[in-house]
Amino acid sequence: MNNYSGEPGRRVVTDASGLNRFLTRMYSNMALAVLVSALSAYLTMTVFASQVLGFFGAYPAMVWIILLLPIALSMGITFSATRNPAGGFVMLMLISIVYGVEFALIAGVYTGTNIAAAFVSSAAVFVTMAIYGTATKRDLTTFGSHATAALVALMIAWIINMFLQSPAITYIFSFIAVIIFVVLTAWDAQKMKQIYINYSDQNSMTGLAIVGALQLYLDFVNLFISFLQIFGMSDRD
Repeated sequence: MNNYSGEPGRRVVTDASGLNRFLTRMYSNMALAVLVSALSAYLTMTVFASQVLGFFGAYPAMVWIILLLPIALSMGITFSATRNPAGGFVMLMLISIVYGVEFALIAGVYTGTNIAAAFVSSAAVFVTMAIYGTATKRDLTTFGSHATAALVALMIAWIINMFLQSPAITYIFSFIAVIIFVVLTAWDAQKMKQIYINYSDQNSMTGLAIVGALQLYLDFVNLFISFLQIFGMSDRD
């Protein structure tokens, strides 16, 4: 989800302090997005629970808008954040709020223990792989490409399983999704570092940081959802 090829032939001299500022800003934006999602989920489940449930009860079609809106906003960030960092940041926060509402709507299916375990697990995995992807000298492009292809195949299989409604298949797919997003987290971390090194002279550092924050936030969200399904279905079994 970016407009940068990150071709290895291009070399730009980048000082370490500039790279550190970029990484700090990118991960700060990502962490803020996670915090906003958690806060919006909490407020949706507590303070505004009756209003939200009443709204979706009266307008059930709005559920589709809530589901599709993050896709549109993600595309907006990807294609405009480097030209309009402020607008990109606003869209990132909007995505965080929307996902927070979505998490609140599905939270009733899971226990507090499930949610806490999923969050801690996804956070631990995310931090580990993000550090690895940022620090490693190994080129993860091949692994990332294979993980992306696997993700497309998994999405197709998941759509088919929506009609089959097999809990066992969903359970297995959740483990596969964790593996895929473990790889993608490391790859995205490395990719954004390389994009900054290659293109920081052509683009806004703030804009690039927002694009990177979006990618890493989506990796974290998908890890969280996958772990949540694993822990939730394990308890039911």
